Order: sequence, then structure tokens, then C-alpha cells
Amino acid sequence: MARKKRPLPFIENLEVMDAGAEGKAVARYNERVVFIPFAAPGDLVDVQVYKKRRNYYEARIEKLHKASEYRVQPKCSHFGLCGGCKWQHLDYEAQKRFKQKQVKDSLDRIAKVPYPEVLPIIGADKIYYYRNKLEFTFSDRRWLTDLDASKEEGGPTNTNGLGFHLPGMFDKILDIEQCYLQADPSNDIRLAVKQYALDNGLTFFNARSQEGLLRNMIIRNAVSGDLMVIVIFKYNDKKVIEGLMHFLSKKFPEITSLMYVINEKLNDSITDQEPVLFKGEPYIMEEMPSPVKDGNAFKFKVGPLSFYQTNPEQAFKLYKTAYDFASFKGNELVYDLYTGTGTIASFVARAVNKVIGIEYVEDAVADAKQNMALNNIENIEFYWGDMAKVLDDAFITAHGKPDVLLTDPPRAGMHEKVVRQILAMEPEKIVYVSCNPATQARDVALLHEKYDIVKVQPVDMFPQTHHVENVILLHKR
Repeated sequence: MARKKRPLPFIENLEVMDAGAEGKAVARYNERVVFIPFAAPGDLVDVQVYKKRRNYYEARIEKLHKASEYRVQPKCSHFGLCGGCKWQHLDYEAQKRFKQKQVKDSLDRIAKVPYPEVLPIIGADKIYYYRNKLEFTFSDRRWLTDLDASKEEGGPTNTNGLGFHLPGMFDKILDIEQCYLQADPSNDIRLAVKQYALDNGLTFFNARSQEGLLRNMIIRNAVSGDLMVIVIFKYNDKKVIEGLMHFLSKKFPEITSLMYVINEKLNDSITDQEPVLFKGEPYIMEEMPSPVKDGNAFKFKVGPLSFYQTNPEQAFKLYKTAYDFASFKGNELVYDLYTGTGTIASFVARAVNKVIGIEYVEDAVADAKQNMALNNIENIEFYWGDMAKVLDDAFITAHGKPDVLLTDPPRAGMHEKVVRQILAMEPEKIVYVSCNPATQARDVALLHEKYDIVKVQPVDMFPQTHHVENVILLHKR
């Protein structure tokens, strides 16, 4: 006879202590850590545990007895279901405080090396409508909430929706009415496309059966005012596709780049697909100020598959921090690792002798070369390939040892082989830009063999979320 599982605990009057990993708040109960989404440090709550592990629980709030001093009313009606803006219930000053603490905690617990006082986090002027790119998903299985009218009436007749995936669910989306991440006309475009599809009987995709015409939609905007819309279809129904394209073109004449993609694959990635231009240019033009006063602004062509920082105003502050930390004299050889489309490389090129940019995505290097030409920059060379393989002794012999090394790796941080090669190269300065303070701290611990931390500067790129960027300056001893 199978043993009955013990019911998971219901915990009353639990005090929330801190902000923790993945945006969840942290409490303690019987020597066990409790992670609670959508809670705030200082809350007094009753929680129901829904996941039990050896050292921790995961729980949801059932009753809020006393609200934290940091709590504010979330702006978005989708808060609590949507996985995007998990910190909307925290005052922005509190958000910055906990992000700053996240950087300090990572250095204390993971790096365990000396460092100066962390500089005050650079906050955002815009805490809503700051993103320049959003991707929405069509689904015939939208999430039905308890307040859904069709559910109350005995069962929905239409479960089509256009919005974001619910956390942990590949086949269900949250139908979005108003999103506060991207400026108008983003919301208007999404709602108009959904209504057109419903009015004209276009089928929404089903991720399980792989059936349905409409798959995804990407909206990109730029500081310049340019606007790109890409609609992704499962198969090529030319008449239907052109009908939707003409509708978008007529209703939103401000669209400067209107494209579509036919994606017949099992996954949603379109990096290996060929976008079809329906109207306008095959790119939007992004602009970024120069780091020096009265310098010419940088222009970047952003195509449908290009990477560009999703918060351009904060990206400038981030790159300016890296630029200032490097304190260029004008004669330096600079290596820019994980250069992407060459944004940081272009940003610093006018202040140094030469930049060597290395990137592991070949298409990004093609974009980087275009952007270099667009800005009349001639002292950058770009190379692509696996960083741990490209950055070898032969490469360094051929191009010279760098005076300054810039690195902006993905969330996983740098491969240990890359760190070891940096230690062998011995640049005088390293400016390490990171979107993950934990992996940055791990790498800095290895670099401590020859380098000391001189400055630490957090930058908030994503208000209403727990994510934080951090810039560390290291000097060779």
C-alpha cells in the first residue's frame, strides 16, 4: 500500500525578510528558507507551500496581514500572473536598494575578494515604457482567470489570445490588454492585429498540435522614431498574409519597416529564418549620444534579427560608465570581448588607437561591420567564433596584447579558459560589464590572482524587475 504524502505546510504570520533570487522575496521557517513570489520585505503573511526541497520551500501568499513599507499598488492589471514585471509592487527607490544589495551580496558571498564601497546605483528616468522590443505570442489556449466572463458563463467559446507566455507554460499565454513596457503605438498595434485576426477568422497557433497560422509578433521601436513590426506565420497563405499586411500598413502609417516570416519549425526562434520585407526599410535606425561633449551621435542599423540593448537610454548610461572607468589616454589597444553588434566598440573607438572586437554570433559581426561603416569608424577589427577557441596565443601574437580589455558576456559569464587567457594577456585594466552579478563575481574571484577591484557601479536597465547590470573596473597589480 502506497504511503500518503504529507500535505505541504500552511504557514501563518510569516515575516518576509529580504529580496532574493529570481525576484522572489525570502523568509525563514523552522531553519528553512521560504521563497515567496510577489511578496515584499517587511510583509507579514500567511503562505501555502507549493514546493518542498531539502533546504527550502516555495510558497504563495494566501493572506497579507501587514503590508511592507516598500509596497505600492501595481500599475498593471496583469501583475501576479504575467512573469515580466515581478517587482511592480515595490516602490522604485526600494527596487534600486535591493538591486544594489544584490551586487554587494554577490561580491561578498561568491567573489570573496576585497572591493571598495559599491557606488550608488544609476537609476532610470523612465520606469515604464522603456523597452524598444517586445515579442508577443498567438495562442488558441489563452489562460482563463477566475474573473473571465466566458468561464463564468459555462465555458469559453473562444480561447484565442495574443500576449506573453505564462511562466513555466510553453503552450499557454496570458492575453495582454495593456502592457507598460513599450511606448505607444505598441499596445494599439497588438490589439488591432488580434481583433483583425478574430474578425477575419485567422487561426491562432497551438504549440501542442503545431497547428494554426499566426505564431508570433515582434514590435521594435527606436529613439529616432522608426518603428518595425514583424508578424510570424506557421505557413505561407499568401492571400491571408497580404490581407493582414495591408491592414497594418493602412492603419499604422507610422510603421517604417513592416515584415513577415514563415516559420514552419517546431520552435519559435527565427534567427535561422529569412524575413520578408513588405513595406519600408529592412531595418530601423537607432541613435545613441557620444560619450564626449559635442561629439557626433552614433547611428546603428537594427535589423529584424539584430541584437540591441532593449533599454537604449539606460544603455547609454551603462556604456558611458564603462567608457569613464577605462580612462582612455588615446593610444590604447582595446579588446572588446562578446562585442555583439559592436555597440561598445564603436562607443570607445574614437578615444583609442585600435579596437579588436570578438563575438560568437556571426550575424552580429556582420551587423557590427555595417555599423562601423555607418559611423565612419576605421580603427575596429571584428572576429567571430567560440570565444574560448578564438582568443588563443596565436590570436594574441597576431594582434598584440591589449592595454584595456572590455568584456560584456552573456548571463553565464565567461568560460574559465577565457578568464585564464585574460590572466595570461595581462591588460593593465579590465572593464567587466555584466547582466548577472553572480557569474561576474565568480569570474572576478579568478581574476583576483592578478587584479584588484577598483570600482563597482550598478546600473538599473530594467525597472519593475529584479535584474541589474553591473560594471567593475579591475587594475593589474
